[in-house]
Amino acid sequence: MIYVLGSLNMDYVGRFSHVPRAGETVLCESFELFCGGKGANQAIAVAKLGGEVAMIGCVGNDDNGRTLKENLLAANVNAEHVIEKDSPSGLAMIWVEGGDNRIAVAPNANFLIDESDVGECLSAAKSGDILIAQLETPLEIVLYAFRKAKEKGLTTSLNPAPAAKNLNQEFYQYTDIIALNETEAEILTGINPVGSASINSVIKKLQNFGVKKIILTLGERGAFCAEGETITEIKGEKVNAVDTTAAGDTFVGAVAERLSAGIDFVAACQFANCASSITVQRRGAAVSIPGREEVEAICH
Repeated sequence: MIYVLGSLNMDYVGRFSHVPRAGETVLCESFELFCGGKGANQAIAVAKLGGEVAMIGCVGNDDNGRTLKENLLAANVNAEHVIEKDSPSGLAMIWVEGGDNRIAVAPNANFLIDESDVGECLSAAKSGDILIAQLETPLEIVLYAFRKAKEKGLTTSLNPAPAAKNLNQEFYQYTDIIALNETEAEILTGINPVGSASINSVIKKLQNFGVKKIILTLGERGAFCAEGETITEIKGEKVNAVDTTAAGDTFVGAVAERLSAGIDFVAACQFANCASSITVQRRGAAVSIPGREEVEAICH
């Protein structure tokens, strides 16, 4: 079983020829609503790719909350531990310019999750299961969940987004896998991962923090995955990217699903890189994530 602790947001997506500068008003080329949230996206990625997954999170007592939960169920995600709180649901405002995005998040119900919500779900977890988390829920709750997970023998996977400067070093001792992009890597390590020397320095620093496996995603440039002294470069797929929303979430979910199926770490990352290359060719968040057969048809 794969557990995903994280956010559920309704995404308000505007597409622009250029993102407005301070004091400037521009017209959207289009505006759409999608179900998202990094936690929900990662859970749906696991489910679409064939994994058994349970979501741990909170929604509000509003129409968005009901829609977000229904979206999980439609993707075969166990939503028993998605708790309704007396609050608006989380939402994200996403500006898309070309194939790139900028995201601002209002956590709302996501920040109302507590230790009892997490503990109840993880009470059924067993050694060998996987727990994924991001940082769109309170940091102290994520750390609590990781402590509990390691007590029970779970593998933990952290996607430190949004990245927090001076992240509590205790996070690293409970993290087996960290998956982060170049912006997050620079915030956490102080090193801009441009060029092979800098990439190696980022990986070494995270290893010194105590993380065993590291995934550094670099967009169209692909990714690097590191385990011990072995660092493997995964070349980017040449595709026409229209929206990078949920690309990283697809990667994280795909790695977890492949590891739970007994696939080795490097092969899991290669599969995830291919899956993400499909996601970026579509608009939206969870809706853009591909299914297992689709990925296998183009991955070699």
